[in-house]
Amino acid sequence: MDTDNIVALDVHVHAETSCTDPEDPVMGQYFDAASSYFKVSRQRPSMAETVAYYREQKVAFCLFTVDCEAGIGARRIRNEEIAQLALDNPDVVIPFASIDPHKGKLGAREARDLIENHGIRGFKFHPPMQNFDPGDKLAYPLYEVIAEYGLPAVFHTGHSGMGTGMKGGGGIRLKYGQPILVDDVAVDFPEMKFILAHPSWPWTDESLSMALHKENVYIDLSGWSPKYFPPQVVRYANGQLSDKMLFGSDFPLIRPDAWIAAAREVGFKEAVMPKLLKENALKVLGLARKN
Repeated sequence: MDTDNIVALDVHVHAETSCTDPEDPVMGQYFDAASSYFKVSRQRPSMAETVAYYREQKVAFCLFTVDCEAGIGARRIRNEEIAQLALDNPDVVIPFASIDPHKGKLGAREARDLIENHGIRGFKFHPPMQNFDPGDKLAYPLYEVIAEYGLPAVFHTGHSGMGTGMKGGGGIRLKYGQPILVDDVAVDFPEMKFILAHPSWPWTDESLSMALHKENVYIDLSGWSPKYFPPQVVRYANGQLSDKMLFGSDFPLIRPDAWIAAAREVGFKEAVMPKLLKENALKVLGLARKN
């Protein structure tokens, strides 16, 4: 990847359509609800369409699915599909994997194989959809592998558009999105880089505190248009956390170009925008050029 030739690096992009398999009907119900919540088209782009769009925008991106087979009973998109797409499109795609923590040691074996043989560069967790407390020891075999290789992991935090408006929230428990639940894990695995996804509302200040307190905790600002950010997010990005905030869109629910345009209007300092859009992410992902 020629990092000088990209204008931004989006650390939060979803693959929601398999290249080979039909959409899972259970997952389809959640996509219906999320489309209504975000007021976007129900039609999801293919992975090839996603690559073409980001390449046109000159934006690199971390791509992942969410393995929530135990949590909601939806069949996952195979991590190998993500890895192959990145292998075919290394100029823009950075492959992340998602493994349901309920898979225990078998999930840990899969993680190791994906890292060693498929080029996976990070991992995605969605505790509310995967129905687990991030600090539960059931996930530790998986964390141990991620930590061994020093890779980053994205954790969904805060409210979830997935399940919003469904009966009983589609069975999704918002409590597992509380950022402080990741704090013990960040202590126990200092070699891992933790990316707390979204502004974490209604627990925004927990994420800000954790990123301020722990060297290995970062925040991605995906899932919300910047025009709706709580004011303390912009304030900390302009100050003590200028090296800890990362650009993320939550595509296909939010377009990166729309996010960037809104970010330029909400008060981020001119000197902070390059860090936010690309420089901080390059460091977290180990892609920054060494002087």
